Amino acid sequence: MTALFTIDPRAVRIVKAETKREILDALADCFADVYALDRTEVSERIDEREKLGSTGFGRGVAIPHARIEGLSRPVAVFLKLEHPVDFDAADGMPVDCIFGLLSPEQAGAMHLQALAAISRMTRDERMHEALVAATDVEALNGLLVNVIDRNAA
Repeated sequence: MTALFTIDPRAVRIVKAETKREILDALADCFADVYALDRTEVSERIDEREKLGSTGFGRGVAIPHARIEGLSRPVAVFLKLEHPVDFDAADGMPVDCIFGLLSPEQAGAMHLQALAAISRMTRDERMHEALVAATDVEALNGLLVNVIDRNAA
């Protein structure tokens, strides 16, 4: 079985952001840089979804997501923030771990399965603690690749 989504090692970053807007902009920039997507379209799609309700998942995690034309499979970005930022999360807690997900426009079930996989990963207490404790991109990549590959097996 293949992984439900792809995360390029270059799409794992530690960023400084002060606001939700800066986080969403950093996500759009990363998707555009790493996956050669149109930055404006990515930003607009993520913003459209966010207007429906915050994707602040809880426990310091947000999962901004959208569907977009031009993709053949779901792709992800992971941003760890230098400092937690208010994201209008359901539990009221600021976020410091951001998983961005973009899926093909027509990928209804595939998109939901990828979202569910990310949700399970971030709800796992040991994984959550490891992501929060990681201090560099290499450590974050090691954690994410290990879990994504294990879930695909």
